[in-house]
Amino acid sequence: MYGICNISIVPCRKEPSDRSEMVTQLLFGEHFRILGRQDNWLHIKIEYDDYEGWIDKKQFLPIEQHTFDILGSTEEYYSTDLVQIIKDDKTSMHFPIVMGSILPNFDSKECVIENQSYTYEGEYIKGYLPFAKTGILETAMMYLNAPYLWGGKTPFGIDCSGFTQIVYKLNGIKLKRDAYQQAEQGEILSFVEEAEPGDLAFFDNEEGKIIHVGIIMDDNKIIHASGKVRIDGFDHQGIFNTDKKNYSHRLRLLKRIV
Repeated sequence: MYGICNISIVPCRKEPSDRSEMVTQLLFGEHFRILGRQDNWLHIKIEYDDYEGWIDKKQFLPIEQHTFDILGSTEEYYSTDLVQIIKDDKTSMHFPIVMGSILPNFDSKECVIENQSYTYEGEYIKGYLPFAKTGILETAMMYLNAPYLWGGKTPFGIDCSGFTQIVYKLNGIKLKRDAYQQAEQGEILSFVEEAEPGDLAFFDNEEGKIIHVGIIMDDNKIIHASGKVRIDGFDHQGIFNTDKKNYSHRLRLLKRIV
């Protein structure tokens, strides 16, 4: 079975319970496989990044396999307004969607999910435009000061790897969901001096587990989600918190994804 997110945002939880932690979010237009059911919950695998979680069975639209296959093989369009209104043409109801939402089968004004159409008149981009690395930092700055939220992927709440994933997504590059997964992608850089703006830096804890990621900027700076999306100092030791005047994260690895 297959499904798609047909509302603004859907929390994906670690376990089938409202009390379970949110591990990621579905944004409008993201489609997925249904792996199983338990009471009022569905165990899903998100097609974009193969991430698994549990969603409430009331918060999705079932789709046929042929629709799922079409969505996976056609060019994607992403909304680029921080928040924009979309209209359900069947009910004439309006609801908000956030930056990075997918516009399925989009024709510059209307997107279609099987027999259901939605009118969207906001800003958007094609998912696979010619890549320009400068776009990564431009996109990242749009999330500046967004509050930290474990499992979040929106300007209203985002975690460190959700931030890097959505920023790269809006520039046509796929990243996995969690920091340790993203650290397995791309090319290793040996020295901080080799890094370019838009490269990724990863940070570990005392056990050596990668727990944090940020996007390298010019002038020994990094933009990352820690408390909020913020800009701090960065060098071979790690992240230097400009407010607290100390190192908050220890550098483990540098990666060039593109």
